[in-house]
Amino acid sequence: MSLLSASVKLGYQYLVNHILTLTLVPVMAAVVVEILRLGPGEIVNLWNSLHFDLVQILCSSFFIVLVATVYFMSKPRSIYLVDYACYKPSVTCRVPFATFMEHSRLNLSNNPKSVEFQMRILERSGLGEETCLPPSIHYIPPTPTMEAARGEAELVIFSAMDSLFKKTGLKPKDVDILIVNCSLFSPTPSLSAMVINKYKLRSNVKSFNLSGMGCSAGLISIDLARDLLQLHPNCNAVVVSTEIITPNYYKGKERAMLLPNCLFRMGGAAILLSNRRSERWRAKYRLVHVVRTHKGADDKAYRCVFEEEDKEGNVGISLSKDLMAIAGEALKSNITTIGPLVLPASEQLLFLVTLIGRKIFNPKWKPYIPDFKQAFEHFCIHAGGRAVIDELQKNLQLSAEHVEASRMALHRFGNTSSSSLWYEMSYIESKGRMKRGDRVWQIAFGSGFKCNSAVWKCNRTIKTPTDGPWADCIDSYPVHIPEVVKL
Repeated sequence: MSLLSASVKLGYQYLVNHILTLTLVPVMAAVVVEILRLGPGEIVNLWNSLHFDLVQILCSSFFIVLVATVYFMSKPRSIYLVDYACYKPSVTCRVPFATFMEHSRLNLSNNPKSVEFQMRILERSGLGEETCLPPSIHYIPPTPTMEAARGEAELVIFSAMDSLFKKTGLKPKDVDILIVNCSLFSPTPSLSAMVINKYKLRSNVKSFNLSGMGCSAGLISIDLARDLLQLHPNCNAVVVSTEIITPNYYKGKERAMLLPNCLFRMGGAAILLSNRRSERWRAKYRLVHVVRTHKGADDKAYRCVFEEEDKEGNVGISLSKDLMAIAGEALKSNITTIGPLVLPASEQLLFLVTLIGRKIFNPKWKPYIPDFKQAFEHFCIHAGGRAVIDELQKNLQLSAEHVEASRMALHRFGNTSSSSLWYEMSYIESKGRMKRGDRVWQIAFGSGFKCNSAVWKCNRTIKTPTDGPWADCIDSYPVHIPEVVKL
């Protein structure tokens, strides 16, 4: 029965998605047959009956050229992702479970319940033994000084930038636009100024520094870069996405604020975007869509990820119990916008029929969830935690393989905030799965509360890279991640 229903659905999808072709081909065939029935003399008489004069020909030609010129002038510039680089932390920054728990016991010696809570979270987190924290957090007690925070920022950002320059051959003087996003560490001078100083970028470089925008800020930076590249022709834009852990390690005992300590780890990525036509042939991807959804008008959504002080004056990030429900609502709003842009006609028709049926006939009808597997070959879901990936896999009806990149990135690198999407993209490439024409959906969530999406189309079949964050471990992945790792 399931085989029959699957065959019926495939037949329906083919019919609806190719309805124009299936309609036009018989019409064109009928026209050709009628023409072939005419004799040579009849064809000549038909041609002679069409009277053209020079004025008509010139006016028609001018009109065609005018329409073509307006079309090409108004057409948005193509934005290409030339390449990107992810920071790979040193093995000296590794934080195995045993090390993390030992430090927690020493730092929270007066509060065993908080230690036990962190252990339970870590056991179910989906993180592995290779995730990393910055050097200052390895001290007992941690030393989150401004100098240490700047040191981490320089280490992560400069390493990613150096790798990007090496991979692309881009020279610092060729950077026209620079965007740096880091949510919780916003020093003066800014991180973008730090990059400009390090690489001696041009004095007329257009630089931006985004802070406080959470884990979805990476796609906000991509959206900003796209808008700027639409305005300025023949330009290169570098986007740097990271989160600096050093100044944001929570030292208190509030459970809602201890969660980020267990999940967030070091990471960063640098991405080169360009609107230069010469980059089309070597670029990895072309940007197709960016869709942003903001639920900040709702008080619960606004406060579900909130930086504040606890009762003892310790600053931390509080994660609300309503977080997953709010993320689900934000995802629904985002899907409503992106669906018509990417889904084939067959899925849109089913969704529309179900929606009308629920409104007119029976509100209890089960809502139809569009099959986004018809629109995308690859999914990069923000590795915010096991619960986030589980929820999206369930809501979007994805297979284990579709969320493999997200789960493995969380296991190997932890929650690297806005840069996690690029570790996932790198995982897919390192597995040799990215082919020309493949479509990728990046989905990220962030404080505010925001759900942002980006759609990319692979420009060329990507060879398995010999470098990058997965180079020394890709053969050991995927790994089985148990529901609970007993510590």
